[in-house]
Amino acid sequence: MGLDNVAVHWPRTGRFYDPVAPAEFVDFGEIVDVPRISAPTAALAEHIAKTGTVRATAYTELVDLILGLENVLYATDAAAEDEDPVIDPDGCAWIAGGVEKFVVQHRPHGETVTFESVSDVLGALLGDGRLAEQQLRWLGSRLDRLRDENGDPPQWDFTCAELGVLAAFYRRCADRGFAVYADAEPGRRPLPQI
Repeated sequence: MGLDNVAVHWPRTGRFYDPVAPAEFVDFGEIVDVPRISAPTAALAEHIAKTGTVRATAYTELVDLILGLENVLYATDAAAEDEDPVIDPDGCAWIAGGVEKFVVQHRPHGETVTFESVSDVLGALLGDGRLAEQQLRWLGSRLDRLRDENGDPPQWDFTCAELGVLAAFYRRCADRGFAVYADAEPGRRPLPQI
């Protein structure tokens, strides 16, 4: 079971969220033709262009770490409040902004995004804050929780370009007033609120 983030019209009409037509994302398909684009970046862009959806499972831990919350792409806060796992347009803007800022801060560390490089970038960002010591302790505990029982870190292998495409999906939703339905059972269409 995975997680899809499906672009939907906001607010819902009646009892249902209507998926956004993939035509709203068709220009993402142009990314596939960019010279030397990585295969995962091209695959993500092509999937968004064809479906208006992000297969979000691979990005959940990283996005949670970047944004400092748990299960952001699962829309758990929204689910607790109103039983609809939906990220509203403002939430999409917040996700996009956080990932965009991270990508900009990561570029001096190289194009490849790994557990170690994420640790370095976030450590530098939090170390400059007003509550640096407290935030760095929080980061250390979050990083430790991501390690497996042998103490090995997750084997993340993203690129800044791939994360840029991910951020662009949420930015497009925010800019056009779309929401994102967190579908934890891919293939199922957005459900009505009960």
